[in-house]
Amino acid sequence: MARILLAEDDEGIRGPLVRALERDGHDVEAVTSGTAAIASGLAGDHELLVLDIGLPGADGIEVCGRVREERPTVPIIFLTAQDREANVVNGLDAGADDYVTKPFRLSELLARVRAQLRRAAPEQVEAGGVRVDIPARRAWLDEQELDLSPKEFDLLALLVREAGRVVTRERIMAEVWDENWFGSTKTLDMHVSWLRRKLGDDADSPRHLMTVRGVGLRFER
Repeated sequence: MARILLAEDDEGIRGPLVRALERDGHDVEAVTSGTAAIASGLAGDHELLVLDIGLPGADGIEVCGRVREERPTVPIIFLTAQDREANVVNGLDAGADDYVTKPFRLSELLARVRAQLRRAAPEQVEAGGVRVDIPARRAWLDEQELDLSPKEFDLLALLVREAGRVVTRERIMAEVWDENWFGSTKTLDMHVSWLRRKLGDDADSPRHLMTVRGVGLRFER
């Protein structure tokens, strides 16, 4: 889960986007003007900003520039109804990491958000005696290195990164498999079973990898 600042003055876009981000597990602060976005972006602890370029008060490019001066590493994604090359270039020059042109599919924007959060995430994460080195794609249980398949590693890395929080099955399928996955989620259940065995978990009383019935999975700290 990440804390996200969304600056969008169009309620028809802002409302659905807030709901989609919250369903994806994020904590969203939504504002409707560039002035409010600057104040919140400078004062807050957001892990990502989503900015409409055409904001009242101060446009998204100005917001981006102001925030970048104080917070040079926070990921920023622009929303723009203007697909002219000059606007895209100006936005990226101001310090944005990515942009999405309206109209957009919510699934596309959510995928861009996840990608930026992954890039900004710590390279090593640890919880419950499990340590994961994400760039090296290696993981250890206590001091014993785990022999994991690519999908087992991706699943473990996501769950350890979100340790203590429930990660929905939908989010797991989107991040570990593909946001356009239309197959059975039985493959997730199989990978969970294999991963539990490698973690030494009892399927009836797991210590690390908990199933939250009807919702998803939680890795215990």
